[in-house]
Parts: sequence; C-alpha cells; structure tokens
Amino acid sequence: MRSLEILVVDDDDADAFMISEALEGTERLTTVNRVADGREALDYLRRNTPFENAHRPDLILLDLNMPRMDGRETLAAIKTDEKLKTIPVVILTTSGAAPDIAASYQHRANAYVTKPFGLDEFESTVRTIDRFYREVAILPPGE
Repeated sequence: MRSLEILVVDDDDADAFMISEALEGTERLTTVNRVADGREALDYLRRNTPFENAHRPDLILLDLNMPRMDGRETLAAIKTDEKLKTIPVVILTTSGAAPDIAASYQHRANAYVTKPFGLDEFESTVRTIDRFYREVAILPPGE
C-alpha cells in the first residue's frame, strides 16, 4: 500500500476534524493537510506564502460552500491550471442539489460525494474515498 497526501479544503472545523479523525486509523499511510477556503487552497497548491514548503497533494477533498472563494470557483481554477489540473478532486459537500452536481462534473471533478449526517457513515465514506485512491486508483505522477 502506498501513502497518500490529501488536502482538505473546508471551512467547517467540525467536518475537517471528522475527516482527519476518520483517516487517523489508516495505519498512518495518509497525511491530511487542511485549508479553510478556495483562496488558501490555491495559495497552498501554488506554494505561495505561507505555504512555500507545502507538498503537492495526491488528492483534494473540496467542499462547495465556503467564504471568500467557494468550491465551484476553486475547482474551476484548479482544473484550468496546467500545473494542477491532474490532481484528482473529490467534491465532499452537504449539497445534493442537481445543479451543484452537474456544475462540479462540468468543471471536471473526479467524483461528487455528499457528506452523510451520521458520524459512523461520515467516517466510513471518508475511509472509502481514501482506500480507493490509495489502493485501487492509479494516480498521476507528481511534479
């Protein structure tokens, strides 16, 4: 099994904590970093201050509803950037609205997953995403 570096882009502290907790039991093969909105995500991915030493993530878990720069804008920016567009992006959000789902796939999201409400289901969903990208999927080469 390979290790996996995940960037969580979510303004909700509780959801970000639950994602980290869910992945804590994965034999430490997953590293989770978190930013709170799309602007921070782009700074992280482009290694702008204060993220000069950031590692390129293998996977991005992206919430849609955030302040300053939401997930829709962030996804569009990532997928039109030549250096970033190959990073898989999974939309992980509370919205199950058809327009959000369609727009996410139009902007080349790799998957769209709605956040379950129960803690056990939430953790199971996050672990399934992690396991798929760590054990099944073949990821693009890094930089």
